[in-house]
Amino acid sequence: MEETFAPLNKELANVLRLLRDPANQSLALLQGLWRAHDPDTWSGNSEVFITLGERILKLGEPLFAYDVVDEGIKHFPENVQLRQLLALALARSGATGSANAVLVGLYQEGHRDEETIGLLARTHKDLAGEAADASERITHLRQAYIFYAQAYDSTGGYWSAINAATLALLLGDRERAAALAREITVHCREKLGQTGAAGGDRYWLLSTLGEASLLLRNWSEAEEWYRQATAVGLGDWGSLQSTRRNARLLMQQLDVDRSRIERLFELPSVVVFAGHMVDRPDREVPRFPPQLEPAVDNAIRQRLKELSAGFGFASAACGSDILFHEAILDMKGETHVVLPYQKELFMKESVDIIRGANWIERYEHVVARAVEVQEVSRQSQTNGNVLYEFANLMLHGLASVRAEQLDTKLVPLVVWDGKSGDGAGGTASAVERWQRLGLGVEIIDLAEILRGCLHVTSPSAACRDTSSRQTNEVASGFTPEIRALFFADVEGFSKLNDEEIPRFVDHLLGLVARLANESAYRPLMKNTWGDGLYLVFSNVRDAGQFALELCNSVRSTDWSAKGLPNINLRIGLHAGPVYSCTDPVTRRLNYVGPHVSRAARIEPITPAGQVYASQEFAALAAAESVKELRCEYVGQTAMAEKYGTFGTYVVRRRHKTG
Repeated sequence: MEETFAPLNKELANVLRLLRDPANQSLALLQGLWRAHDPDTWSGNSEVFITLGERILKLGEPLFAYDVVDEGIKHFPENVQLRQLLALALARSGATGSANAVLVGLYQEGHRDEETIGLLARTHKDLAGEAADASERITHLRQAYIFYAQAYDSTGGYWSAINAATLALLLGDRERAAALAREITVHCREKLGQTGAAGGDRYWLLSTLGEASLLLRNWSEAEEWYRQATAVGLGDWGSLQSTRRNARLLMQQLDVDRSRIERLFELPSVVVFAGHMVDRPDREVPRFPPQLEPAVDNAIRQRLKELSAGFGFASAACGSDILFHEAILDMKGETHVVLPYQKELFMKESVDIIRGANWIERYEHVVARAVEVQEVSRQSQTNGNVLYEFANLMLHGLASVRAEQLDTKLVPLVVWDGKSGDGAGGTASAVERWQRLGLGVEIIDLAEILRGCLHVTSPSAACRDTSSRQTNEVASGFTPEIRALFFADVEGFSKLNDEEIPRFVDHLLGLVARLANESAYRPLMKNTWGDGLYLVFSNVRDAGQFALELCNSVRSTDWSAKGLPNINLRIGLHAGPVYSCTDPVTRRLNYVGPHVSRAARIEPITPAGQVYASQEFAALAAAESVKELRCEYVGQTAMAEKYGTFGTYVVRRRHKTG
């Protein structure tokens, strides 16, 4: 579609005016705009996609920015700025190879502007950081330097110049680095003195002067320039992270004390939260009686202030959860809500439990102001506490991804009475799992608050707790479990002739059987039909590793030598609560449930030779600290059979850096 320059309609004009207002820095507001947008109305103007994408990237949300820009590109596939923003979103989300491919395409089309060449150089700098050995690292650093230097020579831009200087130092050319730093310092001081250097331009001028001062070993000057830059860039998390990243590279290369500079770039922490609900009226032994609310609220706010919290992830039950969200919002922070099932049913069972209280209004307010609200299951509590456990895993995983995007601290925080009576998915379960992963859990001692406010001694463990969750009865023989699900099929299977089918069974299915029996990541259950594979794994690490092993084995096999055409697999991965049971027909172990249907819809939309995964799989990989795999975002993708549109990832192996 060609760019059109028709006058803006009223809706788009209002949206652009809103986006250009510096006061509108709320990610929740931008999410609301995006959810409410009319694709047909927006399809006639590329500027609205560009402006929204830029604003989202400033707030450090590359996955959200990707979705916006990707839709813009569908309408304006030749728009250079949209493609640059897509590459930047990919780079900031860790999908360096994909970002590089977008920029190589622009470069080969003849685009030699500073933004294209500079971003292309940036991807090589990132690839150097991901390199498996020193030789590969140096190759990418040299390529990055060549592109930055080319951009500077052709445009004279200070952004490409400072990056060329930094790369020169990383490559050992201190004289060239210092010479460029001196040129940049003069240039940026002149521009800074000119009128009109405000907002983003002023931020980059100040941060560039800080980086140049580091290159020239003027530590006090660097500290002062960076101090001014961080004051101007407050809230622009994407730019602050980028600046800190370069400063760290330089300080590591120069082998100097990083603390003076590091403390200037401390981004707000990401806090993942769990805590007790307010007591139900029929609870015999008090744990969180309603009159404790002010004390608990004060304790949460004080601890969040100490933690410099800016991003919160929690459920939204009455009591601790809602108090946590309200505190984050009052701190002008960003909140994310994860619920075990539908909002309306959750409100009935975990919010509206005290007649005459105002928890419903507060719940609706929290949900309305959250950046995102995730319901991790379409069903209610038929899986018992497993749904709550899955929601806690999702909370931790999504919070981990956010902390990694921002390169900031992830802090687990709980309001907990110190007892283990919650069962799976409760506060005690979350504490135990976080501590097992080596995370330092911040604990607000609810029992201590209770003693201090009501002078109540700790109840005996024998006392009956009537406030436990209401769970539906699970049929005998069906056990709810959280598992990783694997579906695969073979591209072109339907075209095999009668002679090739037996070879396919012997060689392809035989390969799968050998791997399933010999791999260190063996599945719990195996099933096939034709070319289809359905496997279930204990965890996402095993599923991801097995999927990549199988892809590599299929890719490295000479199928023509076995009398078969070239074979490629499509593999889809998901994770969620399922029922294990004995199939009454086959008398074998099977896993069933709505999440199996969800998993089955991923494989048909997966490109041949690739492994795609759901957001749930990616979140659990982050929650379980699976370092061997990387899940790179590929956007909101329509599932097979009109199942819906969901965030989707490609799974790759993470190479050890040399």
